[in-house]
Amino acid sequence: MNSFAVIETGGKQYKVALGEKIKIEKLKAEADSGFVFDKVLLWTGDGEENVKIGAPYIKGAQVEAKVIKQARERKKIVFKYHSKTRYRKKKGHRQHYTEVEIVKI
Repeated sequence: MNSFAVIETGGKQYKVALGEKIKIEKLKAEADSGFVFDKVLLWTGDGEENVKIGAPYIKGAQVEAKVIKQARERKKIVFKYHSKTRYRKKKGHRQHYTEVEIVKI
């Protein structure tokens, strides 16, 4: 079993492992810079007996990541339609995201 952690960022929780790349809500960080997540909810070592669970967070635990890029997702189409009333609304939305690579748990 590999070690992993559960972090909280952007109002969501992510299970991360060493070397993993994830897309998260936009962070205020430059590309090719480091970022530290200090809201760690759960941490596991190499064995099942080596598990720490926070209440709600583990004190002193950190997950370090490297910011790869800041970008926008593909366009999502929001289409509202009411039959028999000639009501149609079409809207597009592109969400900002940050892609990070986990460097150290």
